[in-house]
Amino acid sequence: ILASILSLIIYWIIRDRYRVRNLNGKHVFITGCDTGLGNSLAKWLDQKGFCVIAACATEKGSQELRSCCSLSLKTVNLNLADSNSIARAVVFVTEQTAGKGLFGLVSNAEGTAPVGPTDWLRIEDFHSVLDVSLLGLIEITLKLLPLLKKAEGRVVNLINAKGLMAFVGGGYSLSKWGMEAFSDTLRIEMQHFGVKVSIVEHGFFKAEEVNSDIIEKYLFKLWNRLTPEIRDSYGEKYL
Repeated sequence: ILASILSLIIYWIIRDRYRVRNLNGKHVFITGCDTGLGNSLAKWLDQKGFCVIAACATEKGSQELRSCCSLSLKTVNLNLADSNSIARAVVFVTEQTAGKGLFGLVSNAEGTAPVGPTDWLRIEDFHSVLDVSLLGLIEITLKLLPLLKKAEGRVVNLINAKGLMAFVGGGYSLSKWGMEAFSDTLRIEMQHFGVKVSIVEHGFFKAEEVNSDIIEKYLFKLWNRLTPEIRDSYGEKYL
């Protein structure tokens, strides 16, 4: 038993010391790079020598990122709720990789997430987050799989761990649980092709702190659009 434990410890030490070599020419595509974790990761990988392709939702985000990175970092505008935008981004990534395949896909996107009781929400409130944080990420992953298989690359899905606790209505938790299930299935299926699929469940970041005034404002917006029947069933005290 002691020998088995010692062997396992040695294995973990060796595995954790492993580093990817020959970073030049290895392309990594990252979504959600305007701000926050995606933005920081794009800068860090660029400094390490990867060929970073950063997807930003705005032109302003693209310009600011390019201004503080090397010339090898490329940006592309991406709206994960728009299949045409996804298709254009895939074409751009294909051109940039120039037949080498894609070494890494890092999915990091947050759709707008209305916060409130499920009974107060409409189907479009669910679409506003699921179309970006679940269906959009799934669609771009599917379209990039041929490039990932060619390079025997890896998919890394960044999932906010607070989304795995269903304590509030809306599509936020649904999107996170859905990406967990999608990743677990894809991991098994891609083993045959040498493609690795990982989930990083991260916690709170200071950059993600939400202004309570914004939450309160949105709650009142939801409350004011409710039918009198639903409002009466909850009452002003509940609000």
